[in-house]
Amino acid sequence: MTESRNRTLVIGASEKPDRYAYRAAHSLLRHGHDIALIGLRPGQIQGHPIQTGLPDLEDIDTVTMYVGARNQGPYYDYLKKLKPRRVIFNPGAENPELERQLQKEGIQPIEACTLVMLAVGDY
Repeated sequence: MTESRNRTLVIGASEKPDRYAYRAAHSLLRHGHDIALIGLRPGQIQGHPIQTGLPDLEDIDTVTMYVGARNQGPYYDYLKKLKPRRVIFNPGAENPELERQLQKEGIQPIEACTLVMLAVGDY
C-alpha cells in the first residue's frame, strides 16, 4: 500500500481553490506526501478522492484539521481509532478538549499551520 510514515489525512478537504485545506493538499503533494481527503462533499483534488463521512483508513501518520472545534465532534473517536502519530490543528481549528484527549491516547496535538510547516521545512 502506501508508506505509512508519509501519509497525511486532510480533514475539511474541499475542491474550492480559495480554501486552505485545498492549498494544503496541493502543497503536501508537491512536497512528496501521500494524502487522504475527507470533506463534506465528494470530489477530488489532483486525482485524489475527497471522501465523506468517516471512511475506513489505514496507515495515517498525520492528520491536518481544517474543521472548527464546534464541528469536530464526529472526529473524536475516529481520530483515536486511526492512531495517527500527530494531529495538526490549523488556525481556526484549535480545540483544547480534543487536544487533551489525543495526548492521553499518545497522539501528539500540534497547533500550527500546515502550509507554513511545509514552506519552512518543518513538516
